[in-house]
Amino acid sequence: MDIQENESVRFTKSLPKAIITAWLIAGTLDITSAIIIFIINNKTSVIGLFQYIASGVFGNSAFSGGIPMAIAGLLFHYTFALIWTLVFFFIYPKIQFISKHKYTSGVLYGIFVWLFMNLIVVKLSRVPVINFSIGHRIVGIIILILFISSPILYISGRYYSDK
Repeated sequence: MDIQENESVRFTKSLPKAIITAWLIAGTLDITSAIIIFIINNKTSVIGLFQYIASGVFGNSAFSGGIPMAIAGLLFHYTFALIWTLVFFFIYPKIQFISKHKYTSGVLYGIFVWLFMNLIVVKLSRVPVINFSIGHRIVGIIILILFISSPILYISGRYYSDK
C-alpha cells in the first residue's frame, strides 16, 4: 500500500471528517449549479438567488434585506445540504440496498430529496410561488442526483466500506 492509499484509508475512518467533506462538496456543487443556471437564464443576480432562498423563512422582505438576507439564504442552503448529508450517512449502514445498488440508490436519493424539498419544504415555506416548467424540474432533479446524492454516496460508501 503506498502513501496515497494510506491517506485515503485514514480519511475514511473519521466519520466527522467524511460527513463534513461530503456536506461541503455537495452543498458547494449544488449552489454553484444554481448560480450558473440563474445567471444563464438571466433570472436574478447571485444575491437575488440567495435572497430567494432566505425568503423561505423571511417571505418577500428577504428581497429588500440586502447582503444580510443573502448570507442568511446561503446559510439556509448549507443547512439543508448538511441535513441531507446526515440523513444519508444515517441510512447507509441500515439499508443494504444502498451498498449493493449504488447507482440506483444515488438516483433514488436525488429524486427523494427533490420531492421532499419541492413538495414539502417549499410548500411550507414563504417563498414566492414560481411555476417551473417540466424542463426546469427535470434539470433540478438531475442536479440533485449529480451534485447532492452522488458525492454524498461516494464519500459515505468509502467511509462504510472501510468498516
